[in-house]
Amino acid sequence: MANSQTHALPSPASRWLLPVLLTVQFLVSLDVSVVNVALPDIGRGLGFGAESLAWVVNAYALTFGGLLMLGGRLADVVGRRRILIAGFVVFGVASLAGGLARTPGQLIAARAVQGVGAAALAPVALVLITVSHPVGAARARALGLWGAAGAAGGAVGVLAGGLLTDWAGWRSVMLVNVPVVAAALLLARPAVPADTGGGPRARLDVVGAFLVTAGTALLVLGLVRTQTYGWTARQSTGLLASALVLLAAFAFTETRVRQPLLRLGLLGNGPVLAANVFALLMSAGQFAAFYFTSLYLQQVLGYGPTAAGSAFLPFCAGVVAGTVISTRTIARLGPGRLLLVGGLIGAVGIALFAATVAVDGGFLVSVLLPQVVASVGIGMCFVPLGTAATEGVVPEETGMASGLLNSSRQVGGAVGLGVLVTVAAGQDGAGGRQGLVDGYSAAYRVAAALLAVGAVAAGLTYGKGARKGARKGARKGARKGARAAETPTGKPSPEKSGEGVDPAVPRSTKG
Repeated sequence: MANSQTHALPSPASRWLLPVLLTVQFLVSLDVSVVNVALPDIGRGLGFGAESLAWVVNAYALTFGGLLMLGGRLADVVGRRRILIAGFVVFGVASLAGGLARTPGQLIAARAVQGVGAAALAPVALVLITVSHPVGAARARALGLWGAAGAAGGAVGVLAGGLLTDWAGWRSVMLVNVPVVAAALLLARPAVPADTGGGPRARLDVVGAFLVTAGTALLVLGLVRTQTYGWTARQSTGLLASALVLLAAFAFTETRVRQPLLRLGLLGNGPVLAANVFALLMSAGQFAAFYFTSLYLQQVLGYGPTAAGSAFLPFCAGVVAGTVISTRTIARLGPGRLLLVGGLIGAVGIALFAATVAVDGGFLVSVLLPQVVASVGIGMCFVPLGTAATEGVVPEETGMASGLLNSSRQVGGAVGLGVLVTVAAGQDGAGGRQGLVDGYSAAYRVAAALLAVGAVAAGLTYGKGARKGARKGARKGARKGARAAETPTGKPSPEKSGEGVDPAVPRSTKG
């Protein structure tokens, strides 16, 4: 089992492993949101058209979401340290190229390549956290920090985007990654355990990689298009239908290959299934809540970009508080109960947004109170989410499991945002700021429902899977005990094995 596998890490360099992995999680989350505030300046600086400007965000989301499964499996096949270092190099070079871009096409291409690097980095970071920290308090603390780093990256990205754009221009939101990546690269080689070459070499499922990458990319692209053209337009339906066909072909292919990119039996593992169901629905609610809160602050309450970014900082504090709670209680409550409790608290917080958002709302009641409740609940979920995602997974498939979890999060966020933007747009009958508020409130209600459903589904799925695993383990232990009773050494008797039996010697004289 992957949970019992740990690496003997070198010292003193090993103390830098966790900071390197947290940097990965912070960076890939930061670059989802850091360019949003800078988009008007980017458009003016490079001469973007109104529609093409959105591709500064979408190009990153497309390659990141589309390649996560492949990135996770490459970590299993090629080696974790190799993929981590390669991901840093790709991400850093793309950030530099984006900061130096002179045309819209150059910047969009750089953002797409950034997504490629992020898709290599994100899965391997979670894998290395789980295999390098023993089960118990050490792993719970590391997973808590991992979750907090991701939440902080998303929240700080909004603030940093505004500050950097105001102080140093839009290019700084790309170039700021370069020194961070350079420092992480210097630490990664000595800190990350070397890849071992022993054992049979795994092979990459090339056909499966193509199908899942193309299918996921088309799915994300189709969902992005719904925000512009709607759900029934040909520009959306054609892409979504093509994505479903490719993903169905991927699922069929994976049942026919010897070393699949995604072993579908992995989803028969109750904790793994619970983690992915929860990640899908939590991200759908959480990403949309971030999006609509940012719009509410700027379009209704009149906040500027920097002030709006600063308003998200309490979310970071709440996530940290939630991770501390889960780190201290996971041994007693277990991952399933923590996902249930944390998810329901998060859902209450998002529901408070729906109840308090108003044209004449204030920061304390309409933003801070719901944000704190939601962030504490969501923060409680990161430790059990990371634990469940790789529970019972063999070491050779931990990258596969991590890529699956990250894909669930990205696809869930894209699906949720596409659906909830449509929900919000359908509530603008009042017009003006009141119409905006009505739309945001409706979207918040649906987001809260998604998170609540995810929490309940994860709690039930995890519990069922854990009980099934316990019964299976008990049966296995009983069989092992029966075999052990056959001989004093606990090994099968020579008669049963058919080895080393001398028919000329009576059995009672065998030593």
